[in-house]
Amino acid sequence: MDEIKTITAEIRAFIDERDWAQFHNPKELAAAIAIEAAELQEQFLWKGYEASEEQVNDPAKIGPVADEIADIAVYLFELADNLGLDLLAEMRRKMAKNAEKYPVEKAKGSNLKYTEL
Repeated sequence: MDEIKTITAEIRAFIDERDWAQFHNPKELAAAIAIEAAELQEQFLWKGYEASEEQVNDPAKIGPVADEIADIAVYLFELADNLGLDLLAEMRRKMAKNAEKYPVEKAKGSNLKYTEL
């Protein structure tokens, strides 16, 4: 948990040093997360399963994928910080909610939505 607070503070300092907070409102950060997620998808565009697996398992090829994942995480941490949310607590809350929606005895090995279980 200390690491989450530390990286959040580092992100905040990075933004503050550049006077970018004025541009990083919730709407813009949500858009940035979506755009970075699309850029992550782009890393796998038109690649079959095998080529995608090869890319993520090759240390020489995973860099761009890792960069996009990091971009998403940075914006997500910043958004949570801006909204005063404890990201770790929110993740745990949501996982508990998902556990109720997807009980092991119904969901194990299934890709069905909870409404179809």
